[in-house]
Amino acid sequence: MPVPKYSIIVFDLGNVLINFDYNIAVKKFDEIEPNLGNKFLEHHKNNYHIHRTFEKGIISEDEFVKIALAGVNNKVDAKTFSKIYSDIFIPNDDVISLLQILKKKFKLILLSNTDPLHKKYGWMNYKFLSHFDHLVLSFEVGSVKPEEKIFRKVEELSQLPSQEHLFIDDIAEYAEAAKKLGWDAIQFLNYPQLLAELTSRKIL
Repeated sequence: MPVPKYSIIVFDLGNVLINFDYNIAVKKFDEIEPNLGNKFLEHHKNNYHIHRTFEKGIISEDEFVKIALAGVNNKVDAKTFSKIYSDIFIPNDDVISLLQILKKKFKLILLSNTDPLHKKYGWMNYKFLSHFDHLVLSFEVGSVKPEEKIFRKVEELSQLPSQEHLFIDDIAEYAEAAKKLGWDAIQFLNYPQLLAELTSRKIL
């Protein structure tokens, strides 16, 4: 029996399976003190390099939260901040509904640039995660997309050739990085577009 072209479908998490909106956090901080939300957002943007090191697992939760609390004038405790910072996700039910269908024919792997707070307080209890054979999370493997290391970690787990992996991510740069390593990739724009891309590859 011939090997199918694709054996593994690799999904990004944020803005593919779940949308995220930091304005949800902004509104909650504003309820604590007027304009506190904008201070949080500005501090977060200005210190995005710190957030990136957090996603790579280089700094601890305590270190990240200590820095982030300065952005909200230390108006909340660490746990309250962590919950507000992480409660920003909205499930993309159309895309999630595909997992059950795809699982019948393909192995599924989640590949996400994320941090331990977002996992713990934001998305770890979503039931759709049970469809995945593996979760490859940046802070656990010490690498973020578009770095080669994080994609190779997926291959290490799948034990299959690069060309049998199909990657779905909303960021063009990350999709292109996967293609350079021999994967196929789809830049996710919306659900109808994803359906068309999967159908054209005879996956659906």
